[in-house]
Amino acid sequence: MVNPSALDQMVCFQLYAASRAMTGIYRPILEPHGLTYPQLLVLVALWDNGPTTVRDLGQHLHLDSGTLSPLLKRLETAGHVTRTRGSADERTVLVTLTDTGHALRDTLSDIPTRIACAVDLTETEFRQLIDLLSRVRGATH
Repeated sequence: MVNPSALDQMVCFQLYAASRAMTGIYRPILEPHGLTYPQLLVLVALWDNGPTTVRDLGQHLHLDSGTLSPLLKRLETAGHVTRTRGSADERTVLVTLTDTGHALRDTLSDIPTRIACAVDLTETEFRQLIDLLSRVRGATH
């Protein structure tokens, strides 16, 4: 009988390794569209919520401005989003999807199915995993 290593028994390591594995699954799906996984997260947030401020987007995605700003700049350069300064307060920046950004939603609509197939979980297991990870995240805030 093989004893699992201490590393294998660490929840934090399992979450870290699983996160890297998931990002690896997304990479070949997103590369043909010139997107990275963090850029996809920004697009999904905008697809779900519509135009939003950089501040609110950062809070929603748990990203600081130092991480989010370069992502938005690359998405803007690619023509997927626009950033405009608020007229009432120039410190506020509104992020809006372009037509190209909206069109990507249809183009990438099969991603959830592809991911579910790649991780070999049943639909019930997949939902349980999401629920458990949400509880872990909730406990850290």
